[in-house]
Amino acid sequence: MWVLFVNCSKVISSRNIRYWYSYHPVTCRSTKDSFVYAVLLNAKLGQLSDTVESVAPSCAYLGIIPASGCSPGYILSSDDDVVDVRAIARVGFAVSFPFTARQWKLSKIISTCLADSTRHFKAQFNGASIWGKASSVIWSEMYFLRCLYATSGRPELYWPILGLLSAIEIVKYTIVLAILLRFVLAPLAVWIFLAHRYWKTWITINAVEKFLRMQETVGPMRFAYTDIVAITSHFRDKLGQGGYGSVYRGMLPGDVNLAVKMLCRSMCNGEDFISEVSSIGQIHHVNVVRLVGYCSEEPSRALVYEYMPKGSLDKYIFSRKEHFSWDKLSEIGLGIARGIDYLHRGCDMQILHFDIKPHNILLDSNFVPKVADFGLAKLYPRDNSFVPLSAARGTIGYIAPEMISRSFGVVSSKSDVYSFGMLLLEMVGGRRNAAPNPENSSLSYYPSWVYDRLTEPRELGQTSAAAAADMHVLERKLCLVAMWCIQMKPQDRPTMREVVRMLEGGADDPQTPPRPFFCDEEHNPVGDSHHFYSKLTSVLEEDE
Repeated sequence: MWVLFVNCSKVISSRNIRYWYSYHPVTCRSTKDSFVYAVLLNAKLGQLSDTVESVAPSCAYLGIIPASGCSPGYILSSDDDVVDVRAIARVGFAVSFPFTARQWKLSKIISTCLADSTRHFKAQFNGASIWGKASSVIWSEMYFLRCLYATSGRPELYWPILGLLSAIEIVKYTIVLAILLRFVLAPLAVWIFLAHRYWKTWITINAVEKFLRMQETVGPMRFAYTDIVAITSHFRDKLGQGGYGSVYRGMLPGDVNLAVKMLCRSMCNGEDFISEVSSIGQIHHVNVVRLVGYCSEEPSRALVYEYMPKGSLDKYIFSRKEHFSWDKLSEIGLGIARGIDYLHRGCDMQILHFDIKPHNILLDSNFVPKVADFGLAKLYPRDNSFVPLSAARGTIGYIAPEMISRSFGVVSSKSDVYSFGMLLLEMVGGRRNAAPNPENSSLSYYPSWVYDRLTEPRELGQTSAAAAADMHVLERKLCLVAMWCIQMKPQDRPTMREVVRMLEGGADDPQTPPRPFFCDEEHNPVGDSHHFYSKLTSVLEEDE
């Protein structure tokens, strides 16, 4: 900056736009006939001659002084301009000799520019706005770089210093980003995750609550969680443990026994809960367990059933201590078939159980069987011939082939027929279908062995009396019905209504069915059939 003094023959207004610079009167040097003005210039030393020639025509040049480090508004800060000019003159000015800068040590150059950039940063940061503060933080290193380049006169230092400053900038921005991630983005991500979880939970709870409110008018009773605790006497008497939770014995006033199934948290999602309540909430059949009530208070859900004092069927058919007569076994098999037939045909929507097995057949005090555990059940219109393969779930050993692969057929009510056939075979033989015979390890697949027993007398030319002596008539009847039910193709199996008719029939045996694929000795020996069956079950486990 430069302060130019001129002597003019007439008054010049600082607002006169004809001149390039603002003219400020110096009253101590002005007279009636001559007027002295000070003009603040911003020009390089080589441009001063051009600047002096551009003053007003009525003015003559008096002198010029440097105003080192002052701003354009500094000389305008007071009415007494002479005092300000004197103050500028007292400050003095720096004279630099660029040709000697090469002789400076690099450490001195760096320290000089560092001090200069520090002063510049403080001046900008203290008096600037928020945006100016941020700008001073971001560009402070670049000011240092420009100072270093101008002071040293050594261009070869530019790129090394630029690289160093770039590294500093990267470190600085990395630290800033880490702080943002730690204190801003991380809490924000956690908040979004929790909000999403809360929203999904709220949607599920809302759907369940809407369904239960509709169910209260026509369905079973709704219990509060405190009622469940009181009914079960704080869950004192545990009846058993299943995949969907624990079952406790409960009692209502009037000595009404109940079975309370507390659903575990991992399995009590809204879909399975609604499936079970909607499946059996409206069912009243002698061979289907009755749902007395339910509880739905997050995070606890419970299903309250009528109490079955004799427990599940598997406790009897696989036990060496408990044995049923053939009449009783036939009666139990018929009751189970009637219950499944009612699920398929007796409701507005057909109910496919998908998990028929001895563990899910409960017995009352008179050993009347009741189909239970509808956690996997699905509702479908009765005119549907098949259901999606995605609905195919169940227990290994009872699951139909089409539930594993569509190459065997479509999933339908015939899938429950297959499971019932496997159940009948276990009731007759007292052993599990997929387990090897402990007495004879060569009989690897139980249904194949049963079919051999059914057909062997005829193949050997034995009389019917000899066959009857070898196998009880009801045993043979149950086995024949079971073989019809486990045919590999769904269209070859009877419906549950036809199964009920076969079991209700007189002494005449049903016709001998074709040999199931798993029992085909000609193409698949007994040992191989078990191997193939195990392969299918492994496929199912992978899908699950």
